[in-house]
Amino acid sequence: MSSLKIGYFADGPWSHGALKLILSDVHLDVKFIVLRYQNPDPILKKLAQKNKIDVKVHKDINSKSFFNWVYKYNCDIFVSMSFNQIFRENLYTLPKYKTINCHAGLLPFYRGRNVLNWVLINGDSHFGITVHYIDSGIDTGDIILQKKYKISEKDTYETLLNKSYEECPKLIYKAILNIQNRTIKTFKQTDIHPVGFYCSRRVKGDERLNWNQCSKSIFNFVRAISKPGPQARSFHNEEEILINKIRLIKFSKNYIGIPGSVIMVKPRSFFVKTLDSFVEVLEWNNYKPKVGHRLL
Repeated sequence: MSSLKIGYFADGPWSHGALKLILSDVHLDVKFIVLRYQNPDPILKKLAQKNKIDVKVHKDINSKSFFNWVYKYNCDIFVSMSFNQIFRENLYTLPKYKTINCHAGLLPFYRGRNVLNWVLINGDSHFGITVHYIDSGIDTGDIILQKKYKISEKDTYETLLNKSYEECPKLIYKAILNIQNRTIKTFKQTDIHPVGFYCSRRVKGDERLNWNQCSKSIFNFVRAISKPGPQARSFHNEEEILINKIRLIKFSKNYIGIPGSVIMVKPRSFFVKTLDSFVEVLEWNNYKPKVGHRLL
């Protein structure tokens, strides 16, 4: 079997694991690695140097200069793992087997950005990983492989992130082997749903916690952006409060009150009224809660 020549566009822990799997396979040959233009991944760079692989950092991968550079490698396939530039048609169709991408979302749903945060905010029971071909849209190409994982109430942004770091490399590696062995069975995203949906990038200010929601929505929001995310933010007067973990209260009765009010304080926690019931705050910064405080 001849080696499959790979051009690797990558960043982050998921790409480290995938690269190690690829490099362990004598039938796969990484010809180059393209790093993100801003904050190039030092671990990928070190792995490339160790394995004598060419490294490139370029502001615009769709420029003529980059195309001329990448053309000479005559790659069979391009692989994208957490790369942050959009591929244009002349680039993603250049290799024999086109260009594939690994996305930590169950396409056609959760296209776009920050999908592990959004899947928790939405209170979904599962999240997924999809390997798909890159086409002219954003996360719209035909699906090669897809796997679903259960979300429990114990899961947080960190646990989903760690699961993705572990599972993305396995799935992208399997997809590469299927392509090499010509055993792939692709299907269109419209076979799952005619529309799907997109998620926008979360920006500064989106951490603000709205207490005028039901307890379950607040619980989901807090765990969705908990560490290593920015953490949920609330305020008492001018004091900013970072909230990293809360607990839902089983059997709590729904009742009318003032959302955001501190209603009870314990040595290691405090309770806040929500729209329907109340929650217990378990991890926060140096704020000293008092009964009667209004959190906004």
